[in-house]
Amino acid sequence: MSKPRISFDDFSKIEVSVGTVLHAERVPETDKLIRCTVDFGEPDGPRTIVSGIAAYTDAESLVGRQLAYVTNLEPRVIKGIESNGMLFAVGEGNTFAFLTPDRPVPPGTAAH
Repeated sequence: MSKPRISFDDFSKIEVSVGTVLHAERVPETDKLIRCTVDFGEPDGPRTIVSGIAAYTDAESLVGRQLAYVTNLEPRVIKGIESNGMLFAVGEGNTFAFLTPDRPVPPGTAAH
């Protein structure tokens, strides 16, 4: 284990939800970044989320997919784009993989 243990109370603060990618595009003048518009079924509409995954997939292949995201992070500006969440994936290099539900679920479905 490379990170310190956290309490269950700390872990329970993390909100992981499934979102449906509506649009995805490479962020110009970057090597790693893809900007996604993601539907979480929220009244305020879809969110913009920037992820450093361009080495593992092309933007077009993300559209329509349901992926897991951490949805309660403070917004972060990345290359001038406000990102409102973080893609929840595993591995790197040849082991990189998205975490996806095994069947379609409504956007915003919480992981637990």
